[in-house]
Amino acid sequence: MTTALRYESAREIYKAIGVDTDEAMRILKDISISIHCWQGDDVNGFDHEGPLSGGIQATGNYRGKARTPDELMADIDKVLGLVLGKHKLNLHANYAIFEKGGFADRDELKPEHFAKWVSFAKERGLGLDFNPTFFSHEMVKDGFTLSSPDKAVRDFWIRHGQACIRIAEYFAEELNQPCLMNIWIPDGYKDIPADRLSPRARFKDSLDRILGINYDKAKVIVCLESKVFGIGVEAYTVGSAEFTVNYAAEKGILSLMDNGHYHPTEMVSDKISSMLLFQDKIALHVTRPMRWDSDHVVLLDDETKEIAAEIIRNNALDRVFIGLDFFDASINRISAWTVGIRNFQKALLIALLTPHPEYKKYQDEGRFTELMALREELKLYPIGDVWNYLCQEEGVPEKEDWLSQVLEYERDILAKRI
Repeated sequence: MTTALRYESAREIYKAIGVDTDEAMRILKDISISIHCWQGDDVNGFDHEGPLSGGIQATGNYRGKARTPDELMADIDKVLGLVLGKHKLNLHANYAIFEKGGFADRDELKPEHFAKWVSFAKERGLGLDFNPTFFSHEMVKDGFTLSSPDKAVRDFWIRHGQACIRIAEYFAEELNQPCLMNIWIPDGYKDIPADRLSPRARFKDSLDRILGINYDKAKVIVCLESKVFGIGVEAYTVGSAEFTVNYAAEKGILSLMDNGHYHPTEMVSDKISSMLLFQDKIALHVTRPMRWDSDHVVLLDDETKEIAAEIIRNNALDRVFIGLDFFDASINRISAWTVGIRNFQKALLIALLTPHPEYKKYQDEGRFTELMALREELKLYPIGDVWNYLCQEEGVPEKEDWLSQVLEYERDILAKRI
């Protein structure tokens, strides 16, 4: 049976439970995901030659890592041809490209250092998001940046944050769409601190100074990302969930929730509805924590599907900024990107093909037997036939057909990067 015929059958099956597959596909095609540039080169960037440091770690040494801006852009191009839709590219500040003007330290970064990325985005119809880079730098002193007890350290990173706001504003103006600028810091202590309050007070003051510069808040959407712990900061992180949520609420910026940045039994999917009741918009970094924030490639697992379901069932597509954040150096990096992006798109499609109003009605009426039974039966509905048809219609590979293209690219391009 052809892909089109299988889709016609699937459409009738879903129609019987009140789900319009044509509408679901139309909506999915328009959902923009912020694709992280750093999967392609293990978060190294182009502004230093040393190893990752400051709470960031990538494991593995699979062949073919991008070594230059041109190589990274070529790899991103390959990925864009394997996934549905038009998206945004999420840059870190350490991906500045220094050409004519020479090197600039992070507190002196300017829009011109990202002009090549803007041209890349314009040519492909992409938006750009941005992140200050508070790691892998000699001014990360004893693991601290914006909350450091050393004023010189704080001042350096404050200037960096301010410079990044100006760059984000440049992105928005050049591409005619808002730029989400996310702040995350690695600051914290390995063991139980003697003073939890002072570092957070310094962090608050540093953020106040960063946000105190004049910028267009309609163009630059600042968000603040929390973290519960990490390697070397197991006991205490300055930017905890409670800090970031309260600061965001007070300052009118966004909270960003990375589903790897909480205790292992906490689920971001459960937090989304609460956040939407009190904040107009929120941001997500979707990843896959393996017992801690190890940033594994996103799978089509229960939490990924539930995150997507919360967005869809609450009609929150215009209120949630969806981004991905993982970096796996142990496998083909382009495959990792493709698997992760396609999996979250599949999760969104599953959510769009779910009769949420009917399920809510069962819940409100206490009909939990029917709710459980019907939700379980839905798991074997022919979503794959809808997915494959959409891929065919949009000119991207169906099923696992994309993998042969990635392996060919590895043989012809990646394997030659020595």
